[in-house]
Amino acid sequence: MSLRVQVLRGGTYLSLRQGLGMLIGSVGVLLLTRSIGPKAYGLYAACLGVYTYLFNLGQWGIGVYLIRRKGEVTPEDYHQAFSLLLLLGIGVGILGFLGLPLLASWTRLEGFVPVAATVFVGLPLNLLSLPPLAKLERTLNYPKVALVELGGQLAYYLIALPLAFSGLGVWAAVAGWWCQLLLITGLLYKISGYRPCWYWDPPRLKTMISYGLGFSASMWIWQLRSLVNPLIVGRYAGVEPVGFIALAIRLVESLGFVKGVAWRVSIAALAKVQDEGARLTKAITDGMPLQVLALGVLFLGFVLIGPWLLPILLGERWAPVMQISSFVALGYLVNALFSLHSSALYVVQRNWEVAFFHLIHIILFAGGALLLVPRLGIIGYGWSEVIALLSYPIIHFQLVKYVGNPKYFLAGIWTLAFAIALFWQWIGIAAFLPLLGILAYPATWRTLKGYWIMIQTSGGQ
Repeated sequence: MSLRVQVLRGGTYLSLRQGLGMLIGSVGVLLLTRSIGPKAYGLYAACLGVYTYLFNLGQWGIGVYLIRRKGEVTPEDYHQAFSLLLLLGIGVGILGFLGLPLLASWTRLEGFVPVAATVFVGLPLNLLSLPPLAKLERTLNYPKVALVELGGQLAYYLIALPLAFSGLGVWAAVAGWWCQLLLITGLLYKISGYRPCWYWDPPRLKTMISYGLGFSASMWIWQLRSLVNPLIVGRYAGVEPVGFIALAIRLVESLGFVKGVAWRVSIAALAKVQDEGARLTKAITDGMPLQVLALGVLFLGFVLIGPWLLPILLGERWAPVMQISSFVALGYLVNALFSLHSSALYVVQRNWEVAFFHLIHIILFAGGALLLVPRLGIIGYGWSEVIALLSYPIIHFQLVKYVGNPKYFLAGIWTLAFAIALFWQWIGIAAFLPLLGILAYPATWRTLKGYWIMIQTSGGQ
């Protein structure tokens, strides 16, 4: 089976899983948030935001190393990864517990410590799910990965929703999260066939860490995004705005599942052509318009129907979610345009160059939030997303230097047209004129026809 067919089939399985997951997750999170309210959901989101950063802090790029490593990955490689992740999980968990008093003092969110502590206990277990997951993803075995992740999502809501309806508030979400973690970790080990054992080989460890350090430094910086809402919005605007922003992010992320699928598949797929700069550059040029088109349509549909649908589903108290959703969607849309850039730089081991881009992005994003949230409230968070867009030329220049110069014209004009349309509530009906122009552009239809033919061809092989 050719690489193209493997990638398309793997991406299709993940897309179907993510599409179904989007439906389940969207309905589930709406029911959950309506039941527990903005305050409880804001507290849960704040604790999970800090947890997410600690989890990424502890990964050290081990999973990506196992996926993209040249040559055969031996059982000893997986055992070394398991042993290292076990120690990292314990260490990061202790770090999280030691930092709880400081975090609680900074955020000033009532009930933060007990909820955060309950979630932080899961750090070692969550990190230990990475070796079996990497084993499945390295072979592009995404059907099984998709089933595991979908099962975990179903388990979350099957536990969380009844408890939420019973009045347990934030603890309903925490219980669902723990059930999801336990199920996913157990299924990954069972399905992958990986059986861990303690193993310690200093030369092997050095190789693993030397790659992981650069990749992890990059991700540690990028994942500081997850702390802006709980630590900056929580401190200066309160717990309910944290809940509004968290729900907007959750809904946009659910709709933007295509971007996550493309990034995951690209790490494994691009690694197989990492020594061929021309093919890497062409893959980026071909992939950018597809991501922008898929996300742009979904995000535009959301900002069109959300203003009247969300109050019906959740009540008027959740109305501020739509005030921020256009800004969040814009950030994700532009990021999708450049996400394959970072994937390509990772596979050619230019991790520190990606880290530099992430650093500038976070400085702009967090700095904008610190400046604007105390003055503008929740909208200040939205404008900080706009300010952070100024960082993307950096990742472009890094790609040109180390890989090649992709062609942006088609993806760029699609991005601009969708970006303007996302703010139709502020601009008015004129916001849709650029999209009409794109539809009248012959290259749009030629590209769409090419994608359709490629999908049909891959399905027949």
